[in-house]
Amino acid sequence: MTLALATVTPGEPEIFAALQGEGVSAGRPCVFVRLSRCNLACEWCDTAYTWRFEGDNRLHRDGVDFPRTANQVMLDEADVAARIAALGAALPFPRLVITGGEPLLQAPALVRMLDHLAALAGFYVEVETNGTVAPPEAIAQRVHQFNVSPKLAHSGNPRDLAIRPEALAAFAGDARAFFKFVVAAPEDVAEVAALAATHALPAARILLMPEGRDSETLRKRMVWLAPACLAHGYGLSDRLHIHLSGDTRGT
Repeated sequence: MTLALATVTPGEPEIFAALQGEGVSAGRPCVFVRLSRCNLACEWCDTAYTWRFEGDNRLHRDGVDFPRTANQVMLDEADVAARIAALGAALPFPRLVITGGEPLLQAPALVRMLDHLAALAGFYVEVETNGTVAPPEAIAQRVHQFNVSPKLAHSGNPRDLAIRPEALAAFAGDARAFFKFVVAAPEDVAEVAALAATHALPAARILLMPEGRDSETLRKRMVWLAPACLAHGYGLSDRLHIHLSGDTRGT
């Protein structure tokens, strides 16, 4: 059985070791595996190569569509686990971040991959998700942390696709889930507060992160995001990988 992965270069899966750049685990050494496919289409997405393949007419600010054969690779689940284990062997506390795309679209294959990985090495497992798919019990049993990033109106996604109450309720009731909102303008903070109130998202598990693919944009937005976080009791997330490596794959 196989998983659909994004690529760093054609044919080379995006599996790499790096410091986590975002969220509550920022700064920690991790192994990342980036999966392909997504059920949303954020206009500002910085990994559009995971979903906006040739023929996909969903909107994106760059207007680029990517050849599927060069940007998606199918790998055996055991092979993926072996590659992760090899990179994790150098870490004193092996931590895996499964990102995308939307990883939970491939939940059955992920379960099998994680079982292969558990037979090879022990990892603390994080899943990054857009919060539209409630994790099946088999996934929930194998994951230590969910990094949930519901999409606001400025993402360009229809609200009924981006905000799924049943999925948000599942994550809100799980202490392992942290909510990271991408914010582009001050008015977005009010939208976050409204969503938090409507869906009972605990302020202590909410972080705001500036939208941006360069350091200057991130710094400018954090200037007004910081007091907004203080006012609401939210955390503030930077994007360390952008400062360190720019907007590049495999970082």
